[in-house]
Amino acid sequence: MLKKIRAISHILLLTATTFSILTLPTTKCENSQDLGFYIKSSSTFVNEGGGIWNLTTEDRSWPLFMNNSWQTVCVINYAHPLETIAEDTDGNKMAVFQYQSNLQAGERIDDYIVYHVRSKPCSIRSSDYAESGTLADIPNDLQEKFCSGHGFWMTNDPQIREKALEIAGNETHVLRVVAKLVSWIWTNIRYESHDPTLYPNETLSSLEGDCDEQAILFGTFCRILGIPSQLQVGCIFQPEWNSSSDDGQVHYIQKQIAWHAWSITYVPPWGWLPVDLTYITGSHTDALNAFRSGAVTLQYTVQSMNVSENDYLASERAYKDLLQRNDFSLYVTDEMEESSAVLGDLNWDKTVNVLDIAIIAKAFRSTPNDENWNATADINKDGMVNILDMSIVAREYGETG
Repeated sequence: MLKKIRAISHILLLTATTFSILTLPTTKCENSQDLGFYIKSSSTFVNEGGGIWNLTTEDRSWPLFMNNSWQTVCVINYAHPLETIAEDTDGNKMAVFQYQSNLQAGERIDDYIVYHVRSKPCSIRSSDYAESGTLADIPNDLQEKFCSGHGFWMTNDPQIREKALEIAGNETHVLRVVAKLVSWIWTNIRYESHDPTLYPNETLSSLEGDCDEQAILFGTFCRILGIPSQLQVGCIFQPEWNSSSDDGQVHYIQKQIAWHAWSITYVPPWGWLPVDLTYITGSHTDALNAFRSGAVTLQYTVQSMNVSENDYLASERAYKDLLQRNDFSLYVTDEMEESSAVLGDLNWDKTVNVLDIAIIAKAFRSTPNDENWNATADINKDGMVNILDMSIVAREYGETG
């Protein structure tokens, strides 16, 4: 999973976008109704060294996730006043918050943000090789924008170019080319995580990589062959998953959440399609399962951002070097829990009404140590039931789902 990206994601401007996948080759999802989730992300910057830690705009930024035909994500709480809504180089939207611009030796600052997600069923049609367009059907403007070799897309690397051309052979139908690339990666690249994240030439030479490393190598192959490709990142609700990691500078905790990356690739006539190399529910004997049954086709997956211009691999290495050289520490926690799909619907009856007000009233002014505490009534996840939670129910009153 993509924990190393998430641990510094809001720092590296890996944030949300309004990009929407319109047509995907897969079958219907297993659920026929909307699902709901809360996501809470928190970070603590600690200056344990002797110098000054100058916090950047990126340090003060949080992602806003995607809003599209599959999901609606809203921010319901945050720690500091909002300064502005901005975009990174890939058009991903982020919220920038106001707080001190530097940390003196021994100082720390805490930050957090809470989201509510409404995930909709993804009823989408299938496709086959016979319907696929050719390389000549790809628009020139997309090739110019999404086939370049800037950032971590090492399209001019001779070994990567040789391998891409060898795999594709004389095939010109895009879906068949993409399937050949998927099959080669599944056969030859072993799943293994690295810190820092590998560049595609390193993934190819070592023949190992995790979700984003394999997706970046795949995308580099595609770009060399004239097939537009980007990286997409999201999180997956996993109720049995809890983990922690600590490299001395970045201390990361995951609770019921796992971060994941996959490719989105332009295949005519369907357009942008997801290609998942490492998280599929189908067999590896059919390369089209990378389209049909990847993580993005599940309602438990929340799409977060696209990456094309942003070389977060370089940013990751530079940031870790900054932390290590100056004895700075970053503590990050991500949590995800299931909720009603309707924000404010505390009793899960698909309607926000007086019954939900009654739940908050019963737990009003309580904290986790009180007898009348009810975590469900703490909608904004600030550790207390108060007028802020009541105001959310009042705002959403009458909403159904």
